[in-house]
Amino acid sequence: MKNYILTLAIAALTTFGANAQNTKGDWYVGTGDITNTAWTELSIQPTIGYAFSDNYMVGMNLTQADSTEDMVLGLEGRYFHKGFFGYVALNDFDFDQAQLGVGKMFEFHKGAMFVDPKIVYDLGAETTNLQIGFGLKF
Repeated sequence: MKNYILTLAIAALTTFGANAQNTKGDWYVGTGDITNTAWTELSIQPTIGYAFSDNYMVGMNLTQADSTEDMVLGLEGRYFHKGFFGYVALNDFDFDQAQLGVGKMFEFHKGAMFVDPKIVYDLGAETTNLQIGFGLKF
């Protein structure tokens, strides 16, 4: 049921969402991934990014699997092209645990809010996952 609702949400965003325009000097503040988490264990993974050119954005994120784990600082980068983006993330700056993906950013409310579904391949776990983040752009 959860997968069905998630699929409907992505279809609605794809149909009704506007294409994001990445512009030099834009700041992004949001969450890294809100999928694959039970509602009772929901944790926000804060992410901040900066567009240093019209097509490139770099950012950092902070994650913690649960209260028994240490917080992990990560680095991410995105390259935007024709409404889509390529995604690279290094958690704890470990190249063996890198994540590679593609996605699309949708802007709402005059470009101030965004949702960014992406398909990500995790090199360390050798898995492919759907991730969805959301946040503010200013």
